Amino acid sequence: MNKSSEKSIHEMLKNTPSMNDSTDVVHTGSEQQTIKHSTTLTLRNVSNHSLTSPTSVSLEDESAYIKNGSSKLDTFRNWSITTYKCTKQIMLEKLGKSTRTVDLELEAQIDQLKETQKKYLSILRLSRAFTSHFYNCMQTQSLLSETFADLAQKSPELQEEFLRNAETQRILTKNGELLLNALNFFISSINTLCNKTIDDTLLTIRQYELARVEYDAYRVDMEQQRTGGSEPQQKYSNDEVQKKYEKCKDQYEKLRSDIVVKMQFLEENRIKVMHKQLLLFHNAIAAYFAGNANGLEKTLQQFNISLKSPNSVTSSWLEQ
Repeated sequence: MNKSSEKSIHEMLKNTPSMNDSTDVVHTGSEQQTIKHSTTLTLRNVSNHSLTSPTSVSLEDESAYIKNGSSKLDTFRNWSITTYKCTKQIMLEKLGKSTRTVDLELEAQIDQLKETQKKYLSILRLSRAFTSHFYNCMQTQSLLSETFADLAQKSPELQEEFLRNAETQRILTKNGELLLNALNFFISSINTLCNKTIDDTLLTIRQYELARVEYDAYRVDMEQQRTGGSEPQQKYSNDEVQKKYEKCKDQYEKLRSDIVVKMQFLEENRIKVMHKQLLLFHNAIAAYFAGNANGLEKTLQQFNISLKSPNSVTSSWLEQ
């Protein structure tokens, strides 16, 4: 290589930018534009909580959600299976293709209680109708008394007769108020007995009947499991079937014991209440229609019944 070539190569190398400069400089055309790039990294203070991985939080929430959803699905699944078995058991019993657990003595007592409530509700309905008619009769008697008294002032020739009738109707109205108080007390007591006391026992009986159906359903299922006759899609392990059967049996026996105790107390309470109320009804009715005002007042005092006059019937007349 001659000297002129070496010289030209040396000049080219001299004009060539270094590697460091080439990373920070961009050449365009004949003009040279320099663009500076920052080579330092700015660090910021990061709090500890910002370093927590959002993935871990979301995984915990997702796990709790899945667990909750799984629990609800299990509950719904168990409810569906129980409902299916109970419905099937009821249908098979009606068709005579399945046996049911029967307590003859308890079933007879339950039927008698239902019949008793039905008859007592009839007494309650008729007593309310009688009280309503009697209330209307009292209003009529009060108006008659006022009319007779008014006519006595305007008809001197018949004054004595009008006054006598006015006084009779006034006495009947006054005694009617006492009888009305006795009737209302009788109705209130019978209503409490029928619609609260007996209904509470009947509610337990309905729960007992549902428990009996569920118990029989799992009892039949366990018997089929032992004999290998259960449906393929309803097969469970022997331990699981036994566990469900024992649970239903305990619930059935518990409710049965509760019913026996409740019906015993109910019978005692029913006799006590009805003895008192029937005595009140008889004495009050007999005293009123016999015209025995003193006897009617004593009857109300005997049963601690407060004397309240109907607002729309005779309050203004008694003030006279």
